[in-house]
Amino acid sequence: MEDTMSPRLDASHIHQATSTLPLVPTQPGTTPGFDDGRFDPGSDAGLVHGLVGLPEIPPYDEVGPVDARALSRTLFERLESLEEGTHAHAYVRNTLVELNLALVKFAASRFRSRSEPMEDIIQVGTIGLIKAIDRFELSRGVEFPTFAMPTIIGEIKRFFRDTSWSVRVPRRLQELRLDLAKAGDELAQQLDRSPTVSELAARLGITDDEVVEGMAASNAYTASSLDAQPEEDDSEGALADRIGYEDHGIEGIEYVESLKPLIADLPPRDRKILSLRFVANMTQSEIGEELGISQMHVSRLLSRTLVRLRKGLTTED
Repeated sequence: MEDTMSPRLDASHIHQATSTLPLVPTQPGTTPGFDDGRFDPGSDAGLVHGLVGLPEIPPYDEVGPVDARALSRTLFERLESLEEGTHAHAYVRNTLVELNLALVKFAASRFRSRSEPMEDIIQVGTIGLIKAIDRFELSRGVEFPTFAMPTIIGEIKRFFRDTSWSVRVPRRLQELRLDLAKAGDELAQQLDRSPTVSELAARLGITDDEVVEGMAASNAYTASSLDAQPEEDDSEGALADRIGYEDHGIEGIEYVESLKPLIADLPPRDRKILSLRFVANMTQSEIGEELGISQMHVSRLLSRTLVRLRKGLTTED
C-alpha cells in the first residue's frame, strides 16, 4: 500500500523551510531568466524553477514516519530530474538529509552503550545517510528507510572499527579478530569446549600462525589504566603494583657466580679485606684499624686482589 501524506502536507506550493533564497518572481507574471531566454539552472531563478510544485514541509521534528516516506519519495522523483551541481539539486538533497535524520538517530541509539559521544555517532551516521541518498534509485521499488539503514549502520560500525582500538592495528587484523570470534563461538557450541588454534585455522582456511597473530591483535582492542583501582573483593592493589619491574641485580649474577671460586682461592686476609670493604662497606682506614695495619697497606692489598680477580674473570671468558 502506498503511503499518503496527511492533509497538512497535501498543498502544492514550494518548500521554504531552509532556503534563504527568493522563491517568487520579482515582477508579477514573469520569472527572471525564464522569459528572456537567459535561463541558468544554477541561478536563483533555476532554484525557483526546480522547486515548483513541491509540497510545503513543516518543521522536520513534526514530520511523522509516514509523511517522511511520502515526502522523500516526492523529493527523490524531483532529484532525479535535476542536474547535479545546481542550487535546486543541492536544495532538494539537503532537504532529504534533514527529513531523514530520524533514521540516523534511531540507528545511533543502538550504540548508546559505547564510549564515544552520541553527537559523534550521529555525525558519522549522517555521512552514511548522505551516501544512501546519493545511491538511492526509485526504480528499484525499495522504500528508502529499508535501503538506507544498512548503509548508515555500516558507516557507524566502520567508525568504531577504525577508532575504538586502544592500539592501532592493520585493518586485516581487525577483520581477522571478528572472524576468529565468530568461528570460536560456533566451534565452542559444536565441540562443547574451546577450539584449538589448529581447529580455528581449519575453520577459517588460514594458517596457525595467522590465528595466533589475530589472537595477539585482539589484546589491543581495549586497554586498562595502570592506576585503575581493583574491585572491592580484590585483595591486590592497582595494576601498576602488579606489573613486574626490571631487576638490575640480575645482570650481576653471572659475575658473582664466576667470582665465587676465584674468591675462595684467595688468602684469608685478602678475603677478609674484600668482605670488610664491599660487604660491611668500611673505609680503608677502618679496615686498617680492624686488621692492625696501615691504610696504605690496605690500599695496596685491595688493589692487588682486584687485579687478580679481574684477570681470573678475563681468563675464564
